Amino acid sequence: MSRTGPGRGRSPGARLSERVGAWGYLLAWRVVRLLPEATAYRLADAVADLVARRDGRGVRRLRANLARALPGGQVPEPLVREAVRSYLRYWCDAFRLQDWDRERVVGTVTTEGPDLLPEAVASGRGAVVALAHLGNWDHAGAWAHHVLAPVTTVAERLRPASVYDRFVRYRQALGIRVLAHDDPEVTATLLAELRRGGLVCLLADRDLSRRGVAVDLLGEPAHLAAGPAVLAGRTGALLLPVGLTYRPDHRSPSGYGLRIRFHDAVEVPDDAPETVRRATAQVAHALGESIRGTPADWHMLQRVFAADVEPRPDASDAAAGP
Repeated sequence: MSRTGPGRGRSPGARLSERVGAWGYLLAWRVVRLLPEATAYRLADAVADLVARRDGRGVRRLRANLARALPGGQVPEPLVREAVRSYLRYWCDAFRLQDWDRERVVGTVTTEGPDLLPEAVASGRGAVVALAHLGNWDHAGAWAHHVLAPVTTVAERLRPASVYDRFVRYRQALGIRVLAHDDPEVTATLLAELRRGGLVCLLADRDLSRRGVAVDLLGEPAHLAAGPAVLAGRTGALLLPVGLTYRPDHRSPSGYGLRIRFHDAVEVPDDAPETVRRATAQVAHALGESIRGTPADWHMLQRVFAADVEPRPDASDAAAGP
């Protein structure tokens, strides 16, 4: 899938490629959902091993990102293979998760660390959960819907629209409300949700707005999303970094369940630029700990670190919105 943008200027070939990609994607969704579960996950592992061996652009980017999480920057090939398997496991889960019952969604999750979310939601304070592209964030959202409250999140609007719309419907079925990141009302909607005491979960290890905050992530400069800190600072909501990782679980046909690690809450007394920068740096530190703990579960196939991305405008307006 590709990012959204003006339709003009795209060649007929590009539009045809998008349509073919959408058909293939939606067909895969249907086929994987219909397969016996054990077969589906074995197939996902086999495809992952093939993708890892081919060492395409996405795998090379994944390897480069993983190098930042490992001592000496050397990434063993078995770790690359396991990382691609973890990534394909996420997609296999995604294609099937809407068919899981409550017992499976909740029963295959374990938690560790100070879980401050129930109090924040029950008291009406609201909470902003800052996540990395770790483990299965859809499973975590479905778990939160069952045990805490419905989740509101923001997603990049990708082409083709048919696939994006399918993902929106899928997440809605899990109890996750999805807002498009380029919706002009997205900030106002999130603020209103938090002021009602709601639960907002945002992927924070990649900046989509180009107004992100320059911080240290895994020992290197990177721009992270300012949104979680801005929202917490404006509303007084709890800001809680959370790491998600797969864990072995023989009860699951995939052989894995989900572990949710709650880090210490980040204090955000206001939304002043320096406060936002300091809070985002703390979020980056916490998420970096989770990434280093289980690097194979960090599904980051895009450029994140400053050394890898093109020069960007000064981020002095980082507190302007998520």
